[in-house]
Amino acid sequence: MKKPISRQAHGAADYSYAAVVSVLPELLKFQDNKKATTLCRLLGGGALAYSLLTQAEWGLWRVLPFKKHLMIDLSVSLFALGAPWLLKFADDVKARNAVIATGLTGFTVGALTEQENM
Repeated sequence: MKKPISRQAHGAADYSYAAVVSVLPELLKFQDNKKATTLCRLLGGGALAYSLLTQAEWGLWRVLPFKKHLMIDLSVSLFALGAPWLLKFADDVKARNAVIATGLTGFTVGALTEQENM
């Protein structure tokens, strides 16, 4: 069954995700939570890094196969879903909900992306 998100659309989503997740602490006013803020910077920076390395038309250095990119997306997203408890900031409602939303977004986009190669 064909999935609704193309590789091209996935690339646009990744670069948008990287930018937005990196500034979520300031946008949602939880930048005083150092663990959650650091996690958001790492999630955004990591997404940017492996997107730039992906073998797709939007990759700058095309060394990472697209299917591996999707596996990283799903793995990182699953980590993000548990991170508020693993990193002990689940009592900060804004930070917890923001990180869970990033995990759900990443997981959904990854799961709904067509896995075609170049």
